[in-house]
Amino acid sequence: MSIIRTMTTGASGMRAESEALSVVSDNIANVNTIGFKRSRAVFEDVLGRSVMGSNAIPQSGGGSRVSHITQMWTQGALVTTGVPTDMALSGDGFFVVKGGVDGVDSQFYTRAGQFHVDSDGFVVNADGLRVQGYQADDTGSITATMGDLQVDGMSLPATPTDIVQMGANLSADFVAPPMTWDPANPDGDASATVTFYDSLGQSHEGTVYFINNGGGAWDYHVTVDGAEVTGGTPDTPFEGASGTLQFNPDGSLQTETTTASSWNFVGATPAQTIDFDFGTSLDEGGTGFGGMTQLAGASTVLMTRQDGFSGGPVQGIRVDADGTVTGVFGNGQDRALGRVAVAKFASNEGLARAGHNLWAGTRASGEVLLGEAGTGGRGSVVSGSLESSNVDLGSEFVDLIAFQRGFSANSKIVTTADEMYQELVNLKR
Repeated sequence: MSIIRTMTTGASGMRAESEALSVVSDNIANVNTIGFKRSRAVFEDVLGRSVMGSNAIPQSGGGSRVSHITQMWTQGALVTTGVPTDMALSGDGFFVVKGGVDGVDSQFYTRAGQFHVDSDGFVVNADGLRVQGYQADDTGSITATMGDLQVDGMSLPATPTDIVQMGANLSADFVAPPMTWDPANPDGDASATVTFYDSLGQSHEGTVYFINNGGGAWDYHVTVDGAEVTGGTPDTPFEGASGTLQFNPDGSLQTETTTASSWNFVGATPAQTIDFDFGTSLDEGGTGFGGMTQLAGASTVLMTRQDGFSGGPVQGIRVDADGTVTGVFGNGQDRALGRVAVAKFASNEGLARAGHNLWAGTRASGEVLLGEAGTGGRGSVVSGSLESSNVDLGSEFVDLIAFQRGFSANSKIVTTADEMYQELVNLKR
């Protein structure tokens, strides 16, 4: 090998080591960058000249170079933030965002889940790119169409009460004669308070009175204040529903009937019908003990619930492991608003860095495969957490020292070759 080639070989080593140093410096600079994946410089040798033919003799090398820089896709540690819109992926995959970056309007992919809800109700990243997902319809069912994920600026409409369910034990102790029912001055052997809603979402507090007629026969009457119904008198009870219950000697409910149920709440849809359900009677094919019973002891209400609720805006969200975003509404209800899309590629190594914690798909990465988190090899979504950088400072400093020594050693080759060249020049003189 000539002295000149020795100098160029050493120079190639210096160039390769300096490129590797720049990769290490980029890793260290992004040690606290959320979702960052460290890179690694891959070296290869360079021949001094082409070697052709099967009888060619071994040739000396021409140095080294960095053939390419690969990203290491190991999982970063998950850091809990407690912010519901912060998301991390545990496993393979990428969040999908769409918008303009450095003058390029496209779809990008990221592991950095520092998201928030903007003024228009869309989930966006720090640069305002909108997170892509599958929107839910008005019933909370997730649709198959992907687009900008919107989770705010919505209200859940009011739902009128259709059914009131009650479970209680009515005392088997009967005192004759039976109590007389007076709608103007209601009273009973037992009573319970229930709340139901009209078509406007207005709540109404009703009282259910039970009267023991002996022989396992009971009447029930449901009243509200007269001010809450059309034509009613304030501070005077209004009876809107009534019926009967029949129990067997073992305390099981044999029959339940509804005599009347019609409510004309002020300003709401008239003639609202509310079904009062007192359990699984034997006539309905039940056990007779699934709701109301007549057993010894005091009358005790065990359970009341109804299916109506008032309207209310979104007041918060939560995100499940499959990426489903559920809205928590001001009326205490919740409903699915959408689902975060997760992208997967045949080759993550083929993705191109786009800056801003983003990657872009290329031919080398293969076509993007979009789907639900936790399916098809995609990772699960962890809400209230962020994936930290996978850079290990200890390993980076070890590499830094190794590349620095490699650079110094190659520079020594160049200076030694230069001294040898000077010796040759001096001999000529």
